[in-house]
This record gives sequence, C-alpha cells and structure tokens, in this order.
Amino acid sequence: MSGMFGFGRPQPSSSEKIAAAEQEMDLVTDMFNKLQQACMKKCIPKDYREGELNKGEGVCIDRCASKFFDVQMKISELLQAEAQAKGATGGGFGIGGM
Repeated sequence: MSGMFGFGRPQPSSSEKIAAAEQEMDLVTDMFNKLQQACMKKCIPKDYREGELNKGEGVCIDRCASKFFDVQMKISELLQAEAQAKGATGGGFGIGGM
C-alpha cells in the first residue's frame, strides 16, 4: 500500500535513515552549543560568585534563549521562502545561470 501514497519515490534505506538522524543530531548539538556560548557570554560573569544562578542571570538566560530561537525561526522561514521562490523560477541554474 505504500506504493499508492509514496508517489513512486524510493524509501530511504536504514543506513540513509541513520545518516539523516546523525546529521540532524549534529545540527541540534551545534545549535545548542551556539546558544549556550552566546547566552553564557552575555548573561554570566566570568568571575563566579555563587554556585547557583541569581535571579538576574536566570532572567537574562531565559530572554537570551527566547531571542535566539526567535531569530532561528525567522532565518528558517526566510530560507524556506527563498528556496520556494527559487523552486518556482526553476532554481536559477539554467543557461548562463552559473
């Protein structure tokens, strides 16, 4: 029955699925590391005075993370819109396109 809804596309193999999952994990890890580095640099002083975050640091981290994800979503939306526009125009790789 998968042939009816697969539209003739071959299904990815197990190794392709694993590779895709590994790539996605790498992207998520990279995003987390960028978030952590940016927000630590902005919100946490280099000389620790306490073992726990104080209220100001916690609020700063919350806002920083929220802004980081808002920006990531906006970038993703812009890239998707650009990709769709290129797809509608044939991708721009026609004669003389390169």
